[in-house]
Amino acid sequence: MLLDDRSLHASSVVANNAMNRQRQLTGVNSYARVLGFDPADGLTGAWLDLCCGSGRALIQAAERLNGSATLIGVDLVDAFAPAPPDTVSLVAAPIESWSPDRRFDLITCVHGLHYIGDKLGLISRIVRWLAPGGRFVADLDLSSVRLEDGSPAGRPLTAALRKAGIDYDPRRRRISCAGPKEIIFPYGYLGADDRAGANYTGQPAVHSYYRK
Repeated sequence: MLLDDRSLHASSVVANNAMNRQRQLTGVNSYARVLGFDPADGLTGAWLDLCCGSGRALIQAAERLNGSATLIGVDLVDAFAPAPPDTVSLVAAPIESWSPDRRFDLITCVHGLHYIGDKLGLISRIVRWLAPGGRFVADLDLSSVRLEDGSPAGRPLTAALRKAGIDYDPRRRRISCAGPKEIIFPYGYLGADDRAGANYTGQPAVHSYYRK
């Protein structure tokens, strides 16, 4: 049985405390290592980190940037590090329904899409939040996007992403987008399965089902 968002949020798989709770900004277990760049390097505008975990990376970025950037983190679970600096806002909310009141120069989602039901719907919302010249980078395992019969969406989905202006790196399982986009994917969301098992990270993940 496929789950709706409310049921999915109650799943122990989605409330996974192993992802991003202790991840640093730079170093071995870090955003810089996963994303392939240091998010705070040269940042002077606003950074939105979705599925931010404890928010530790944002707090470390704030210490480096010394007030020159606005930093916002959103996570379903309120397990944030205590006493973040004034330039860091940490919000406990489902990112599928949360909306910002500004645009961002950088939006990241480190492994968070693995636990989202309507992955494609969320991506189409996120890229609208980019400022001109802004950048969105996230991990995405395309094998977790399934069609109604259970088969992976495969190459047609990769083509749909690229047609929409979203680059996909199959080796790193990473998507990226430059500048705001208005996207309508040719897929209708059906629901999610939290019994998909472990993905390439070794952690249990969620499969998302669509009708083309």
